Amino acid sequence: MPIGIVSLGAYVPPRVVDNSQIKSWTGVEPSRVEDRTGIASRRYIEPGVTTSQLAAKAVESMLRDSTYSLADVGLTVLATSSPDQPMPATAVRMQNLLRMGRVPAFDVNAVCTGFVYALDVAESMLQRHANIKAALVVASDIYSTVMDRADWRTVSLFGDGAGAVLISEVPHGYGIHATKLVADGTYEDLVEIVAGGTRKTLDMRARMLGEHLFRMKGREVRDYLIANIPRLVEEALASADLKIEDIDRVIIHQANVRLVESIASELGVSMERVPLTAPSYGNTGAASVPITLHKSHTEKKLERGERLLLIAAGGGITLGATVLTWY
Repeated sequence: MPIGIVSLGAYVPPRVVDNSQIKSWTGVEPSRVEDRTGIASRRYIEPGVTTSQLAAKAVESMLRDSTYSLADVGLTVLATSSPDQPMPATAVRMQNLLRMGRVPAFDVNAVCTGFVYALDVAESMLQRHANIKAALVVASDIYSTVMDRADWRTVSLFGDGAGAVLISEVPHGYGIHATKLVADGTYEDLVEIVAGGTRKTLDMRARMLGEHLFRMKGREVRDYLIANIPRLVEEALASADLKIEDIDRVIIHQANVRLVESIASELGVSMERVPLTAPSYGNTGAASVPITLHKSHTEKKLERGERLLLIAAGGGITLGATVLTWY
């Protein structure tokens, strides 16, 4: 049975952090930040807000415009690399906030590729378990709390947010046609937070060295993505028996505007087909793809039969591409 996205929702916190604030932290001029990244602002949580709370807000957004309810949900998969706490899963904390009842709920961590990974996991489980009629796939990340505010190359990029979709059975010819996933641990040090797990204790020395903060080797990440995403997309499209020319909208992980533009160019896709949220929201981690899909749908309603390509990339390095037809 084909499985497709049947409802969309998203949430970003109201607090706007613009490039003048980045200047106050780093000394870098706002014009330079925007020229280099294409990002004018990002959204930050207020102190005390959790990843599960952002996720719940995105689900509530989704339900406002849906014919489905939480009673229809038989599975929850939440993508995040910024969990509320080491255990239990952030998905079950969100489940409790929403009073969802006793349905399977768990987290997936593929960093910024998490949503595409979670979508594939949930689709596979729906195919396997006939008793599950609909699955909730949520992505929620809070990176503002782990930014090194002296490092303009990272603090200028990231914001907080969450996106949610509901997936269920759709008629033949619609829904998800193909997904391709990659993880290459050879490059696991390109994007990381070193301390806080079993590898490195989060002690005073680690804090003094800044090992509890986000680190990224931006140039190496960019080179890897430019070299590898086109092949991944080609494989996903071939599995769906489609070509890039057949795709109506290309939803690319909003790492930054300049990188999105470069990837679109490598794919031979006009930016008219590539929605953007990075200028206003920055890089919202795993939530980037569903937030951008939701914003695109809000600005121009997705029509039945539109073909979509979702592309994500994150630490690991992980990559993911999903091809689907909207129902």
